[in-house]
Amino acid sequence: MGRKILYVRILRHSPEPEEIVAFGAKLCYSPIDVDKLDTGVQSKEQGDFISKLMELGHMSPLEHASFTFAIEGVSRSLLAQITRHRIASFSVQSQRYVSEHSAKSEGQVFDFILPPRIEALGEEYIEIYQKQMEKIQEWYDFWLEKLEETGGQGKEDARFILPNAAETKLILTMNARELLHFFNLRCCNRAQWEIRKLAEQMLLEVKKIAPNIFKNGGPECLSGPCPEGKMTCGKGAEVRSKYAQFN
Repeated sequence: MGRKILYVRILRHSPEPEEIVAFGAKLCYSPIDVDKLDTGVQSKEQGDFISKLMELGHMSPLEHASFTFAIEGVSRSLLAQITRHRIASFSVQSQRYVSEHSAKSEGQVFDFILPPRIEALGEEYIEIYQKQMEKIQEWYDFWLEKLEETGGQGKEDARFILPNAAETKLILTMNARELLHFFNLRCCNRAQWEIRKLAEQMLLEVKKIAPNIFKNGGPECLSGPCPEGKMTCGKGAEVRSKYAQFN
């Protein structure tokens, strides 16, 4: 146990996500029966059609395709941010039922996230951070033992001493439309570093499965002016160059 790094994997996704999006879109404009339309959709390349759909801003058919991610190595701080995205489903490892108890083993500590700016300060400061996590583990173990002496769920109250740095795991499901919105917001340079890193990794994963849908996925400045106004990072050209390499 100790320092954890980000891990992202797509567990499941809609079968043929681009095909089902194209089917939904074409149904809106076609007079023919569903079975005939389905056959036509299956027999054609969907790339050009989906590109046109995205250009027109006809986004509702994207909601028919969903993606489920397994995510590890993220902090409770990130969890507070990502659950603000309401059109999503979350299953999160519980600190109420899953103990962070180290069994008082020498040098053992709960899994935690190390911010890059602290890591950049060097080994001396990384060690200080590690020692602070170990101290919190001691406090957690103290309260866990004391509360469990009284009976009941000691973990549900002992967890109050744990920091935002504590690592968690989650399963996350979003449809393609919400994912594009998520990438618009969280791939932005002004997004907090941890959720930006997660969003970038998720984008790379969905591009492998639905490249036409997510071709222009990323911060809003890829396709127009920066929406941050005076708060812009001022690095639009650099950002566009970075995301060009994602394709």
